[in-house]
Amino acid sequence: MLMYLQEIVTPDVLYEEVIEVDERIVLSQEKCQINKDFVTVTGATEEKLEIWHPLDTLKLKADLQGILDKGIRSLAVVLMHSYTYDAHERAIRDLAEKMGFTQVSLSSEVMPMVRIVPRGFTACADAYLTPCIKRYVKGFSSGFKDIEKMRVMFMQSDGGLTPVNRFTGSKAILSGPAGGVVGYAMTTYQKETQLPVIGFDMGGTSTDVSRYAGQYEHVFETTTAGVTIQAPQLDINTVAAGGGSQLFFRAGLFVVGPESAGAHPGPVCYMKGGPLAVTDANLVLGRILPQYFPKIFGPDEKQPLDKASTVRAFEKMKTEVNEFALSQPDGATHGHMSIEEIAMGFIRVANEAMCRPIRALTQAKGHDTSRHVLACFGGAGGQHACAIARSLGMSMVFVHKYAGILSAYGMALADVVQEAQEPCASHYEPKAFPHIDDRLDVLTKQCTEQLQTQGFKLEEIECEAFLHMRYEGTDCALMVSTDPTQHKTTYSCHHGNFQQAFLERYKTEFGFTIDGRKICVDDIRVRGIGKTHVGVTNPLPNATHPPKAETTVQCYFEGGYQATDIYILGDLQKGHLIQGPAIIIDQNSTILIEPNCEATITERGDIKIKIGSEIHHSIGTELDAIQLSIFSHRFMSTAEQMGRILQRTSISTNIKERLDFSCALFGHDGGLVANAPHIPVHLGAMQETVQYQMRQLGNSLKEGDVILSNHPMAGGSHLPDLTVITPVFYKGTKSPVFFVASRGHHADIGGTTPGSMPPHSTSIHQEGAVFKSFYLVKDGVFQEEAVTAALNEPGNIDGSSATRNLHDNLSDLRAQVAANQKGINLVRELIDEYGLDVVQAYMTHIQNNAEVAVKEMLQEIARKTKERTGTTTLSATDHMDDGSQITLNINIDATEGTAVVDFTGTGYEVHGNCNAPRAVTLSALIYCLRCMVGHDVPLNQGCLKPVHVIIPKGCMLDPSEHAAVVGGNVLTSQRIVDVILKAFGVCAASQGCMNNITFGDQDVGYYETVAGGAGAGPTWDGRSGVHTHMTNTRITDPEIVERRYPVIVQRFSLQPGTGGEGTYRGGDGVIRELLFRKQLTLSILTERRVFAPYGMNGGKPGKNGQNLMLYADGRIVSLGAKTSVDVTAGDCFRLLTPGGGGYGPPGNEGASPPEKRRRTDPHATHMYQERGSVHAFKLAQEQS
Repeated sequence: MLMYLQEIVTPDVLYEEVIEVDERIVLSQEKCQINKDFVTVTGATEEKLEIWHPLDTLKLKADLQGILDKGIRSLAVVLMHSYTYDAHERAIRDLAEKMGFTQVSLSSEVMPMVRIVPRGFTACADAYLTPCIKRYVKGFSSGFKDIEKMRVMFMQSDGGLTPVNRFTGSKAILSGPAGGVVGYAMTTYQKETQLPVIGFDMGGTSTDVSRYAGQYEHVFETTTAGVTIQAPQLDINTVAAGGGSQLFFRAGLFVVGPESAGAHPGPVCYMKGGPLAVTDANLVLGRILPQYFPKIFGPDEKQPLDKASTVRAFEKMKTEVNEFALSQPDGATHGHMSIEEIAMGFIRVANEAMCRPIRALTQAKGHDTSRHVLACFGGAGGQHACAIARSLGMSMVFVHKYAGILSAYGMALADVVQEAQEPCASHYEPKAFPHIDDRLDVLTKQCTEQLQTQGFKLEEIECEAFLHMRYEGTDCALMVSTDPTQHKTTYSCHHGNFQQAFLERYKTEFGFTIDGRKICVDDIRVRGIGKTHVGVTNPLPNATHPPKAETTVQCYFEGGYQATDIYILGDLQKGHLIQGPAIIIDQNSTILIEPNCEATITERGDIKIKIGSEIHHSIGTELDAIQLSIFSHRFMSTAEQMGRILQRTSISTNIKERLDFSCALFGHDGGLVANAPHIPVHLGAMQETVQYQMRQLGNSLKEGDVILSNHPMAGGSHLPDLTVITPVFYKGTKSPVFFVASRGHHADIGGTTPGSMPPHSTSIHQEGAVFKSFYLVKDGVFQEEAVTAALNEPGNIDGSSATRNLHDNLSDLRAQVAANQKGINLVRELIDEYGLDVVQAYMTHIQNNAEVAVKEMLQEIARKTKERTGTTTLSATDHMDDGSQITLNINIDATEGTAVVDFTGTGYEVHGNCNAPRAVTLSALIYCLRCMVGHDVPLNQGCLKPVHVIIPKGCMLDPSEHAAVVGGNVLTSQRIVDVILKAFGVCAASQGCMNNITFGDQDVGYYETVAGGAGAGPTWDGRSGVHTHMTNTRITDPEIVERRYPVIVQRFSLQPGTGGEGTYRGGDGVIRELLFRKQLTLSILTERRVFAPYGMNGGKPGKNGQNLMLYADGRIVSLGAKTSVDVTAGDCFRLLTPGGGGYGPPGNEGASPPEKRRRTDPHATHMYQERGSVHAFKLAQEQS
């Protein structure tokens, strides 16, 4: 995962040069106290804007001329608030086109939606791709005579066709996969089944998953290859690398992907020197038959698939697998695995890995995965469809006869689409209906006229109206349509009751609605459709005789080889029944009918497969490497699905939108089994909380009890992180057989300052409500009265307040209880399937596997350390800005692969709030170990088994019961990471700070953390302007900040020269300036303002950070690292964040700097590009 990368690699940017335009427009605010005479204009959203700086065209013209002189002819333009006021962007285009620019993409036209960062990315993508598309179209058209007389259409990412002259880059990203979605939507839903359909498109290099239930599911912001695009796209989720997914055996685990063999060199059987991949596993099992494949392989591309090479590669892996098994303590009990068993194991692991995101896609939107049909297409999908459907509980698979080329077929079936969209800033209420109806009518007319010019008659055109709606104060917007013919109510505009549609959709996806909260309309959209009425293929005649097998081969399944009939799809007729095991072969795909499944040929020649129950093989408690890998996915899937329920049912912005939470599964001993790894500071910490409750409550825990805890002595990180723990009982047991827990960051739980993160707290009671072992649910009853009293308790302390948002607290706690219940149900299903003894045994096995991975890493570190220094003892020291010392000594046993990690010598508990609970130190340690392992390992109790941790009582890393800790969680945690990585000599220090900034008053509150420089390493420069280590927070978009809060983002840029010099330079920090528009209170909680981020191996340290206040009267005042000050209108806060340390002596001519990674780098590791809503959720949690 990205959060564990020591070398932070970001995608290449699409642009070559950047020009900063001298102009500035800001939104008018009634409460703004900056009194200046600005020109006021009205935007498309009817919002008022002030022109603070008019467009300087003279300077711009000179800057553009410099770009032209470099040969650049394509331009992307994005200005602040241009989504509503586009006059300056249009003026820039007029100027640029007169000067000779051939492509000018305006963000206000490409996608006029609020949020400048994704809108700017979209404009860049459009300017980058559109010239390429125009060149392609020109070349394509040159091959036709009188092409202008033909109707030539291109598929767009939204699943609609568009004329060749309107095809643009920003709408072309997913045009290929979109054709497949249209293909299965038009041929499966309500034709072969009434159930909604999951599309499963597995090819050689990627696997795409989507859903259709009568309407195309669109998303309006996606990230592909690191580029965020704001444009309507079908929600197509790339979840795996397809048949090219590489196979690995690591520390006892079977691992599939995410690395891909790609199309070149491809798998071993392609004979181009590639690695073992899923395709090789299917080949060795007899599921792929070389004689039915074209001879296009080998260096000369004239050879058949090479099974012999694949067998040799698996023989080598077989040796590795069996030698590892024999090396384990109980190795004598492990059977010798054959290459078929190993290949079958990899197929089962690959299938389970693909099931996880399918569950996430459906359950995230409130749907039951099992109540779907699996529509399988793509060249490789047919080999896995039966197994995946069975694992997901589906009863039917549908395979179109053109499954191998369904994306192309879908394009032929697609309708022509014309979209129009514009921004809005209204509440959904009767007084806004005339404006909404008027704009919808205007956009409908635009779409209709455009389609009529393309030859569609009025009766062939359908227009659908959409509103992009969200609750006020939230960011979770839904694009909603409605039926205009339904019964009209008070909340119906002319185009329908959008409020009812919004509430129904919100309830389906999130499980609740928010009474009394206003609903905002962010965008108005119309989708016009010109019906093409392309018919599907003619029906086949009825079968008059049983199907005839082409031949019979031996194919490997669970339990061994079975005789498997081979059929040619073109020879089959309507009504033919084929019992599994069987293989149906077409020119473009191979479909495997597994044992206990039955295939039927439909009247149009497609294949409908009825999935029978799986033939269960007895699984014992002894370790099996394949089952270990599968259980690893199942346990992690449990934690992930708990998180989805929590996100769906929570109400607060912190949990629902910032995704600041973690969910985990624990064994009967309270040891961590699986923790969906989203928040680094939560890693491993909840284990301390669960085991504390076991010690304190013991046998008093009963079924129906749920415990709430946040105290540092009970394994808490800081008070706003509330942990909800549920003990789980199974039928016939008297004590818990396992535990589930969820930890969520509550925006406020009382204390001296809003947000419960006071910069000057000296006691934990100033930081909010405290819970050690609180019964949140007792005997199945939610203890609302008692927990309300506890959340109000801080109000009894002088200078402190009760919780400022009790409603959200209670709602989110109920959501955490619901998330835990989901985890209970999922693990009980596992126990029902495998038995309690087997599930508990594999909980232990998965912990032991993590222990093996860490032991191997420690042995390797010990070997390298001894070679370098002659000893296996490591040590490091660093300081907090108040002078408090963190000392670490590590002794590694190279033989056993164990270590003693000793923090003796660390400073005493401090008077302020930079004390770190013991759980935070353990989280930092487990994070560092995972970084150093270098590949995915289960993050659980086993990671710390080889490590004996010594933290002296009373030091700042294990403070007393009443010590203040809020700074320890967000600041000291970073310094602990710095010290650990320094001791191991991994890399130079990163900025070592989260730069916590809060401002607000009685009406508004805002919190952010700000990026800085990353440390350099042995082979890499540190990345500039990024978050590192224990935080991954995504900062709020500047347009949202200025729209909702009384500030202006005056500057946000890199601060050159702040990274430490060295053979490899540290990353630079950033400069961020916030201009305040009214009286507010500003609080800052920062570090690395005194002690600079260290360099390593002769590298220079990064530059310290600094917090400055530029007062309106001209004074510049240094605020120090931690303070709270009152500001007035016109004051400006300037934040300068630290740079990262350098690595190696500066000016070392013997080492060349690392090459910049380009997208076309032939030596780069092939990785499939994740995309879609599942990927967006994952990214958001890794940046939460």
